[in-house]
Amino acid sequence: MPDFPKIPEARRLERLQPPKGKVRMVLDTDTYNEIDDQFAVVYALLSPEQMDVEAVYAAPFHNNRSSGPGDGMERSYEEILRVLERLDVSPEGLVHRGSTTFLPDGETPCESDMTRDLIERAMATDDEPLYVAAIGAITNVASAILIEPAIIERIVLVWLGGQPLHWRTAREFNLKQDVPASRVIFDCGVPLIHIPCTGVASHLQTTVAEMERYVQGRGAIGDYLTEIFKDYHADHFAWSKVIWDIATIAYLINPAWVPTLLVHSPILTDQVTWSVDQSRHLIRHATYVDRDPIFKDLFTKLNEGQKA
Repeated sequence: MPDFPKIPEARRLERLQPPKGKVRMVLDTDTYNEIDDQFAVVYALLSPEQMDVEAVYAAPFHNNRSSGPGDGMERSYEEILRVLERLDVSPEGLVHRGSTTFLPDGETPCESDMTRDLIERAMATDDEPLYVAAIGAITNVASAILIEPAIIERIVLVWLGGQPLHWRTAREFNLKQDVPASRVIFDCGVPLIHIPCTGVASHLQTTVAEMERYVQGRGAIGDYLTEIFKDYHADHFAWSKVIWDIATIAYLINPAWVPTLLVHSPILTDQVTWSVDQSRHLIRHATYVDRDPIFKDLFTKLNEGQKA
């Protein structure tokens, strides 16, 4: 593992305080992986009073919706453009391609347009941190840290990935795709807000009935979100879908909706389980997500955006 800058613990704890007021942020997203990333992109861009979205990055992924991580990144890039078009937001200077591969190890970064842009934005000022909301495999962010370790003193990472620390395994789609990158994030000392999935972000379920009532008809983007939601599953009877990724945006809007605890950064083992060492640096670990006010805020902003 490379030598990373040692952030004074007081500085790290200051950066780990829940955000107050409007924040600078960038969003790293495997947007075509399924359908929840699209909601997160929309939620962020419809929240200008709480956040200034400086960039949206396409992250690699590999599942049945891509032929490999590079194809997944490119499909995510194209999906970001489709979402922005329906929001009538220009992608010029906003959207950047990320890595076409996962990290081969914990020391070799994958350079991309994304890493160059993130490093430039992070190093531009030290007056306030740049929040990095990451909702996919953490390849892009880990690569930027490996290329320019000094950014760990300039950013706060909010990552949805892995499972709760008490869980029998750390395995989850985002984390397990790039375990070396995940280790970089937990080991390097970057101020980290970790949002696990099972029992935490998994509370963010919604239904076709809610989509038809509160999202459909709210402009081109509302119709698009409803369409991809319905198309994701053939049988809608007694069916709900978790929109995991909006948890990161909700934390930045109102941290009370995503309660967290300060804990020692876990060790990610070779068996992809969690191990504890109480001499390690502190991170914030989310323990719950308050589903109702988050969806109320999202649905309200979709409705107000249509009126505007």
